[in-house]
Amino acid sequence: MVYGIIGLINFAHGDVVMVGALTAFSVITGLLAAGSGMPVAVVMGIGLAAAVLVCTTLAFSIERVAYRPLRRAARLAPLITAIGMSIVLQNTAMMIWGRNYLRFPELWETRRFVVAGASITGIQIVIVLVALGFMALLLLMVHKTKLGTAMRATAQNPEVAGLMGININTAISIAFVVGAALAAVAGLMVMSYYQVAHYHMGFMLGLKAFTAAVLGGIGNLGGAMLGGLLLGVVEALGAGYIGDLTFGFLGSHYQDVFAFFVLILVLIFRPSGLLGERVGDRA
Repeated sequence: MVYGIIGLINFAHGDVVMVGALTAFSVITGLLAAGSGMPVAVVMGIGLAAAVLVCTTLAFSIERVAYRPLRRAARLAPLITAIGMSIVLQNTAMMIWGRNYLRFPELWETRRFVVAGASITGIQIVIVLVALGFMALLLLMVHKTKLGTAMRATAQNPEVAGLMGININTAISIAFVVGAALAAVAGLMVMSYYQVAHYHMGFMLGLKAFTAAVLGGIGNLGGAMLGGLLLGVVEALGAGYIGDLTFGFLGSHYQDVFAFFVLILVLIFRPSGLLGERVGDRA
């Protein structure tokens, strides 16, 4: 979404996910330690609300301070700035939450269900449903609201959109804020699934998100969603079959290799992605 509007690969986005996960962790564990007695759903909701507030504020500040002054600079300058912001966020999180892995408390009993011969847990079902729900809401916002129209107009031609009365800076800032809110949700889901949080967890998440976006068609929301699903399937099948045959029981530790191997193939044979369009540079 951000790349589609301003052409910036925001490498700091994965670290915003990390900040959301650690913020939710602090709030949830704090409420549990205080013995609030609130239901688990309420505790999770409060933790998510706090994470969304922190992440949106952080993303708005980053866009305003680090990215907006470089909007008309050479393409390499914003990219280097994004990498720098990623490093800043990682080290800031390390100073706040420490170097150690933080264990997320078990708030529910793990239940397993067998669907078509495959074993799936209750938390996995919840994650899939929540992800689908937020994907649908995002697509509705982008394609069916005035705000989404303003964002798409800005992505197509910022100068003309400005002449038509659209506040370009506002549209870009909202894109960052919406992305950060979804990052907070993703951070909580990742932490709930793996039961751990760490100041460096966002680095690989950001790379995987970039890989999925390139695979599906960077700048295309539907393509990014499709790319994420295909990337997950490639990792699972690669680690489960090819990896186990090649590396034995260590095959699952090499799943990242398959993800970036797919990225290399896509960049070589179809740089525009599966759903992307080949476009020429603007004059």
